[in-house]
Amino acid sequence: MRPINDAHVAEPGLAVVEVAAADDETAFAIQEMLATRYAVAAADRTTHEPGEPGVRLRCYLDLRQQPDA
Repeated sequence: MRPINDAHVAEPGLAVVEVAAADDETAFAIQEMLATRYAVAAADRTTHEPGEPGVRLRCYLDLRQQPDA
């Protein structure tokens, strides 16, 4: 994955969450769970590193905002 940009965590309440999971379905389920509680800039795909088990997903949270209802 690319390095985390300073702008992604420039203020209190902003966070970058990286999910490591066995499969896409699990990674997206975690992202969806986070989106029910926080404003999330959701990822639309996972990444897989050759030779590494599972997949990774990175999403960005803004704890200062409520998610869209």
